[in-house]
Amino acid sequence: MTRILVVEDEPYLADLVATALRYEDYEVTIAATGSAALALAAGTDPHLIVLDVLLPDVLGTEVCRRLRAGGSQVPVIFLTARDSTDDRIGGLSAGGDDYVTKPFSLEELTLRIKAVLRRTRHPAPPPAEPPPSARVSFADLVVDDDTYEVFRAGQPIDLTPTEFKLLRFLLDNAGKVLTKRQILDHVWEYDFGGNDGVVQTYISYLRRKIDRDGPPLIHTKPRIGYVLRLPGRP
Repeated sequence: MTRILVVEDEPYLADLVATALRYEDYEVTIAATGSAALALAAGTDPHLIVLDVLLPDVLGTEVCRRLRAGGSQVPVIFLTARDSTDDRIGGLSAGGDDYVTKPFSLEELTLRIKAVLRRTRHPAPPPAEPPPSARVSFADLVVDDDTYEVFRAGQPIDLTPTEFKLLRFLLDNAGKVLTKRQILDHVWEYDFGGNDGVVQTYISYLRRKIDRDGPPLIHTKPRIGYVLRLPGRP
């Protein structure tokens, strides 16, 4: 069974989420503090963590940073009562894969969990005859589909699975303006109910990584969407 760790200090909400997830046939463990979450993550090896940001002993973002520093790549969905761009980017920069703003519906949370699990699990049966190269490049940006590595001007860039999928979609459509709805449908694979703010957040953080030390490759088309192209090109 798929194991999910729910980290939430409000007992009623934690039990509500756990009951909904067990109904979906997930195996659920609950933690009420950050320290308990770290211990359970090490002991139960969950497939995904639902992590409240405001915990009584340590922020959820710090819990996620410690997991990543210890080498864990378990997907993390943050639960947050704040919806500002800085707060969302803070969660992503800590290593989170998605976020849900309180109050939320259990159906929305379940859909996001399924979507994150789909895009963070990479079943890769070896092909009978592997292709000559799994690398795709644009300008000085190189993406390796086999190793999930990204390089810019020869320097490695660490991306989360969601960021990788977003960049890969932009790369597949280099030079073409993609609408937020197209990006949502391809990268997240479920209905956000019209809320496309997650795209802006992920684009913002992806830019910080991809365009940090070189000419910008990710550009905004006002009121339409985003495009991967060389600077100065129409």
